[in-house]
Amino acid sequence: MDFVLLLKAFILGLVEGLTEFLPISSTGHLILVGDLLHFNDEKGKLFELVIQVGAILAVCWEYRSKITAVIVGLPRERAAQQFALNLAIAFIPLASLGLLFGKHIKAFLFKPIPVALAFIIGGLVIIWAEKREHKTRIQTVDELTPWDALKLGFAQAFALIPGASRSGSTIIGGLLIGLSRKAATEFSFFLAIPTLTAACFYDVYKHWDLLDAAGDAPLFAVGLLAAFASALLAIKGLLRYISQHDFIVFAWYRIVFGLVVIATAYSGLVQWTVD
Repeated sequence: MDFVLLLKAFILGLVEGLTEFLPISSTGHLILVGDLLHFNDEKGKLFELVIQVGAILAVCWEYRSKITAVIVGLPRERAAQQFALNLAIAFIPLASLGLLFGKHIKAFLFKPIPVALAFIIGGLVIIWAEKREHKTRIQTVDELTPWDALKLGFAQAFALIPGASRSGSTIIGGLLIGLSRKAATEFSFFLAIPTLTAACFYDVYKHWDLLDAAGDAPLFAVGLLAAFASALLAIKGLLRYISQHDFIVFAWYRIVFGLVVIATAYSGLVQWTVD
C-alpha cells in the first residue's frame, strides 16, 4: 500500500472525526480537504462515507451505557421505546429527501464554492439563532415528544446541502424549538447513529464494484481508526465546551473558513475543482 495514500487516509480520518459532531460540517471539510489532497474521485468519495463508521463507533462508545439501557429496555420499558421511536421519526425526513434528491445534490453542490457559500450562510444562521431569546422547555433527550423529533428530523434534512452541517442543523433546530444546548447536542449525537450508518451501507451497496477488499483494507482501517479517536476527543470536548459557552465561535469559524475558500478560488491561489 502506498504510504502517501495511507497518509491521505489518516488526514481524512482526522478531519471526519474532528468535524462530524461539531456544527461546522464534516462533509464540507471532507470535500475541501479531499480536493486539496486530490483524493476526490469516486472511490475517494466512497471512502469519506465509510470512515463515518469510525465516528459512529465513537458515539456508541461514549454513550454505551445509555445505548445498552435502551436496547435492553425496548421490550418492556416505555422510556426506551419512546427514545427509539423518536430516533426513527427524526431519521425519516433526511432519509426520504436524500433518496429523492441526493443524486442531484451531489451532482451540483458537492464542489468547493457551493460548500464555501453554505459555510458562510450556516454561520450567519447560527449567529441569528444564538442572538434570539432562548426559552428552554426540554432539558434532556428523554423529554422529547414524537412531534419534537419530527421537527428535529426536518432540521437535520438541511444537511443534505454540503457545508450546512448535519450536527449544526440538528443542534440549531433543537435550540429553536426549546431544547437545552446539552439536549440538542446529545440528540444530534444519537441521531447520527442511524443516519450515518444508513448512508454508509447504502453507498457501499451502490458502489461495491469500486472496492478491492484486500487492497483497500489498510486504507479503510487507517481512516476508521483516525476517525474514531478524533471523534471521541471532539465529543468530549464539545460537551465540556457547551456547558459554559454558546455556538458563536463555530459560526465565525464557518464564515472565515468559507471566505478563505472563496478568496483562494478567485485569486487563483488554490485551484479548486469546479466541475
